[in-house]
Amino acid sequence: MWSDNETLRDLVNFSHVAEIAAERIIGARGEPISLGISGDWGVGKSSMMKLLRTSLEAREDVDIRFVEFNAWLYQSYDDARAALMETITATVVEQAVEKKDTLSATARKRAASLFSRVKKLRLLGIAGSALFDYVTQGQITPWVAGGVATMGGLFDGDVTGDDLKKVKELAVDSVKKGEEFLDEKKADEKSGAETTETETPRKAIQAFRDDLEATLAELNITLVVLIDDLDRCLPKTAIATLEAMRLFLFLKHTAFVIAADEGMIRQAVRTHFDDVALNDDLVTNYFDKLIQLPTRVPPLGTHEVRAYLMMLFIDDEASLDAEQKEAIRIAVCLRLGETWKGGRVDKAFVSGLVPNCPSGLLNRLALAERIAPILTTSPNVRGNPRLIKRFLNTLSMRTSMSRIQKVAVDEEVLVKLLLFERCGDKDAYAEMLRAVNESEDGHAEFLADMEARSRGDETRPALEKPWNDAFHANWLSLDPALAGRDLRGALYVGRESHPIISRADELSSDALEVLDMLMRMNSSSSTVDAEVARLTNPEIGRITDKILSKAKQETTWGTPTILNAMQSLAGASPGAEASVVAFFSEVPSNQIKAGIVPRLSQTDWGRRVLTGFLARGDLTTQTRKAIAAAGKTS
Repeated sequence: MWSDNETLRDLVNFSHVAEIAAERIIGARGEPISLGISGDWGVGKSSMMKLLRTSLEAREDVDIRFVEFNAWLYQSYDDARAALMETITATVVEQAVEKKDTLSATARKRAASLFSRVKKLRLLGIAGSALFDYVTQGQITPWVAGGVATMGGLFDGDVTGDDLKKVKELAVDSVKKGEEFLDEKKADEKSGAETTETETPRKAIQAFRDDLEATLAELNITLVVLIDDLDRCLPKTAIATLEAMRLFLFLKHTAFVIAADEGMIRQAVRTHFDDVALNDDLVTNYFDKLIQLPTRVPPLGTHEVRAYLMMLFIDDEASLDAEQKEAIRIAVCLRLGETWKGGRVDKAFVSGLVPNCPSGLLNRLALAERIAPILTTSPNVRGNPRLIKRFLNTLSMRTSMSRIQKVAVDEEVLVKLLLFERCGDKDAYAEMLRAVNESEDGHAEFLADMEARSRGDETRPALEKPWNDAFHANWLSLDPALAGRDLRGALYVGRESHPIISRADELSSDALEVLDMLMRMNSSSSTVDAEVARLTNPEIGRITDKILSKAKQETTWGTPTILNAMQSLAGASPGAEASVVAFFSEVPSNQIKAGIVPRLSQTDWGRRVLTGFLARGDLTTQTRKAIAAAGKTS
């Protein structure tokens, strides 16, 4: 199994992007800077941030301290603004404690005041704003807007006694917190501690900014704040975190790095300003004021996907030690940097890096080479590293299940079916499942013509929707061909995603016996007709569906043996008769032969089918004459 967590190991030559971002932070020389690492879910934003940190840690020309903040962890548990402030403050104070012997008394005092200032800002945002916002009908300053959430959801229409009780309790709690803060202040005054005049929210924020910036300057450190998983947050938490960065902490000696899906953040901005008409330019301007240097995680092309798959297989190879795997990784990344001039990361190159490459690993490298293009271009994967890992983990689970349950399954068959399940058309996949479930030998024979056509056999019928799109055509041409294989075992070990419905599951024992009789019929039989007539209409309907599914595999309609079963069913039930008539209405004219006419002309429903055939303009002359002759004699 492959871990889905971020990694410090660069498998696809992304380190150069992290190096460029690190250079920008160092080059700011203490001026505030903000970088955005954007990209879709699962493309490697968190890993890119780890690589950036590694690159910065290797620099000796600047003293950097890191703060890692995951806003998603605080969602619904704490105010994101205050949590971010406290996290940063804790890091700065920790550095001040380490360097206390070299700091001036003023610097030590500023550092010591940071926690109390954060506490005061919390108080201004919670204790003061809830009741104040209620009294002033929302006319509060943006600096205490965090308190609005305390009132959120309090009123849901008409004001009730319970609502008023909640307001009263909220007011009492606010006053109590205010008194506690005043008591602490009085205690400081009694102890002789220096106090400041009563501060407005704006002054409190500015004082916090001044103390933090001055402390960072005297510590002579650059604070790099890494904010991750912002696009996982609800809009309120995402915006609160961005506002904390913009309003409180965008200071000298700081660098902010935000990893998020830019599209999700833009949507959060729209949601936050839901009463304001924002066009795309206004949303872009808001985002651009926060992010000075946007960096996007490069999408993986076929070269990178192939290299990524091969490196995952290399990492999973027990015969290689850590040093060998690292040497191979470095060589692969260097090679990826040369793909623009024709260098390839393929089975030949990677296997050449592995001393006495084991046959099992060689087979997996070949597998990676085959499936990389389809994982790159499929709309459901698009080379997404997280989805590729999930694909391989699912494959690993099914391989283990086949081993434990002693189900003989070819891994290449599992891969091909899993690709179809993950990326293919749902109706097409369901069609294959039905064919396997209804087949006596577990074969999906209807795939035969399409697989041959996709491999260049122009004599086979052209592919039709959905099989003629790029994914399905590539999938059909992918080895191994599946039409002649028993797929029941492979589908069995993948049954967590789809039910396995056998004939025995749907039919009674009597109905199952009748179905077997119908499948073996080589001619008409009154005995079989009598057994069919004994069944209930629902069972006849289910058997008819299975017989007609088998009939779809016929390509020439003279007198195939399946016609005997169809006639028996049509004579036993009006519903089955209607289904058989409808089936023949869809049989292509070029498949209808004159030999079927005498058989169909013996029954009323058969004559209706022939009348429908005769109405077609593309029926062969021989078949048309046979139908006309049968009409004269009936």
